[in-house]
Amino acid sequence: MSGAARVVLVTGGGRGIGAAVCRLAVEAGYRVAVNYASNEAAAAALVRALGEAGGEALAIKGDVGNEADILSMFEKVDRTFGRLDALVNNAGVVDQRARVDEMSGARLERMMRINVIGSMLCAREAVKRMSTSHGGKGGAIVNISSIAARIGGPGEYVDYAASKGAIDSFTIGLAREVAGEGIRVNAVSPGIVDTEIHASGGQPDRVERMRHVVPMQRAGTTEEVAAAILWLMSDGASYTTGANLEVSGGR
Repeated sequence: MSGAARVVLVTGGGRGIGAAVCRLAVEAGYRVAVNYASNEAAAAALVRALGEAGGEALAIKGDVGNEADILSMFEKVDRTFGRLDALVNNAGVVDQRARVDEMSGARLERMMRINVIGSMLCAREAVKRMSTSHGGKGGAIVNISSIAARIGGPGEYVDYAASKGAIDSFTIGLAREVAGEGIRVNAVSPGIVDTEIHASGGQPDRVERMRHVVPMQRAGTTEEVAAAILWLMSDGASYTTGANLEVSGGR
């Protein structure tokens, strides 16, 4: 692949929506940095598959809840690819189903540190590399939000919903802040998507159980969400910034 090929960094790229983004990005001609926090085997398997498909990919370990890890991750992208054209802020966590009056301070701090502060710090580093005011050539940032920000997650994940509400506000503000510097910033808000995040929150049956609340009567696929992300990264979305694209089956 040409050394001039665009580069995208996908946080939480080893599984689920992130992995689907990586696969579609390679098909679109991007070189891909696959960030993962702990599942080295999944990230390594994905990188091998991307290479077998003719792509160029690199797995980078790093916890987006840790600023030092974020700095190291971006420095590795610099050393390996020498450029950054797109960032997909996909890494995030959910916790066990709980009411707000049952949530610990540690749970809330972890949720915001990873889902909000981590995304903001990654965007900060991307802007430093992409902004024309810093000598960059522009680029695209896509933040992964959730329709939970609009619904609120009562009785389950109010903290998660609130973290995604923060991402929505951040997307709008950053988009306006850097619009004149060649950077577009948008968000994608998935609805119920069949990924492992439900099991990590203690509800492996959630997709099947919640199917009836979706007007389309089904869960979305990771590929459907990834396609929306790839469009927002593309030149086809060149006049789109500050947008939040819902991929939720009409919910």
